[in-house]
Amino acid sequence: MAEKPMTKSQLVTELAEEMQVDKKAAANALAALEAVVLREVGSGGAVTLPGLGKLSCRERPEREVRNPATGEMFTKPADRQVKMTIAKALKDSVNT
Repeated sequence: MAEKPMTKSQLVTELAEEMQVDKKAAANALAALEAVVLREVGSGGAVTLPGLGKLSCRERPEREVRNPATGEMFTKPADRQVKMTIAKALKDSVNT
């Protein structure tokens, strides 16, 4: 069974060590990255994180769906969905 996922504070600590800065600077860098990604993907664009993957927003058309509890069919309106395409470098690092 896998371990628990890394928490935000653990990520900030690791970033601070990797960047050789204090935790406050690492937290600010993480917050800035988050703001840029939210703004760009939220407006329908895409962001490539080198070595990790590409975050993008895709349009989904109106479609017929089924409520699994009742079996009732209904029309779900068109919406947008965030999609992440994983980079080959990350896939290769996991599968070695």
